[in-house]
Amino acid sequence: MNGANQTVMTEFVLLGLHEHHNLQMVLFVLCLGIYSVNVLGNALLIELNMLDPRLHTPMYFFLSNLALMDISGTSSFVPLMLVNFLETQSTISFPGCALQMYLTLALGTTECVLLAMMACDRYVAICQPLHYSELMNQQTCMWMAVLSWGAGFANSLLHSILTWSLPFCGHNIINHFFCEILAVLKLACGDISLNALILTVASAVVTLPPLLLIILSYVFILTTILRVPSAAGRHKAFSTCSAHLTVVVIYYGTISFMYFKPKAKDLYLDKLLALFYGVVTPSLNPIIYSLRNAEVKAAAIALLRGDLLSRKMACFPVVLYVHQAGVCVLSRFRPGQIFGNL
Repeated sequence: MNGANQTVMTEFVLLGLHEHHNLQMVLFVLCLGIYSVNVLGNALLIELNMLDPRLHTPMYFFLSNLALMDISGTSSFVPLMLVNFLETQSTISFPGCALQMYLTLALGTTECVLLAMMACDRYVAICQPLHYSELMNQQTCMWMAVLSWGAGFANSLLHSILTWSLPFCGHNIINHFFCEILAVLKLACGDISLNALILTVASAVVTLPPLLLIILSYVFILTTILRVPSAAGRHKAFSTCSAHLTVVVIYYGTISFMYFKPKAKDLYLDKLLALFYGVVTPSLNPIIYSLRNAEVKAAAIALLRGDLLSRKMACFPVVLYVHQAGVCVLSRFRPGQIFGNL
């Protein structure tokens, strides 16, 4: 490398909104509050799923994965972003930027696939209730979760290798709150046409098929629900998937608004929209599931009363016996329960 023309990059400057100090103080307070709700709410969902035997079902298994994903995704960039809001100049090391970009991209991709897996679970629960415990057994759920996480991290690894193999020289100011892949690619002093092509193709592969699978699943679900003779039965059936459908609409709605809207002339607007997508959206999931799910609310009340721990200990011998017998715990979940009030 010619030292006269190129400089080895050791750190990046995150521009954020440093020209608007008062706005950054407002964003600091808002983001800190929302991030706290996100971590506490999703951590509570995971804890309830672990402690309450009634929540040991595929739906809540996937919900726990979603909650863990939301905590990890926001924690990969929000704490440093909050610190940067209070600094006059925000910097991040080269390895730190690489790790941050890898995690945010991986977890965002994983959520796309996981939402499709959750739609498949709802399809089997509503459309194939008699075979639910057989089809959605513990091994199947584990493989579906592994596929979701594996696809996300493999996709991010590919883009990270291609991105960081590019030469970075001179300009090191990232016009964003964190190391977002498109903002990082703009700093490369090499040809990024291959990166842009692969990023476009990979984004289509990891977002469109899961979305189509979700749409197809809910078409069959809606058809099945409309065949239920009683209005009460239709309401109970739809309530088992309404929370998931709400999360899907919010997730894909914000993605579509961000990436398919006309490019804003004011870059501050784009950065604020990205901040909303990255910080606000993950905090909505525990609120949606807790408000629309009677079993989660009942488990939370039992936890506050101290009944949940005693209930867990009372059920422990049964769970242990089932494991020793070689039968999946999920088989204890009766198909008729899937139409319970959520």
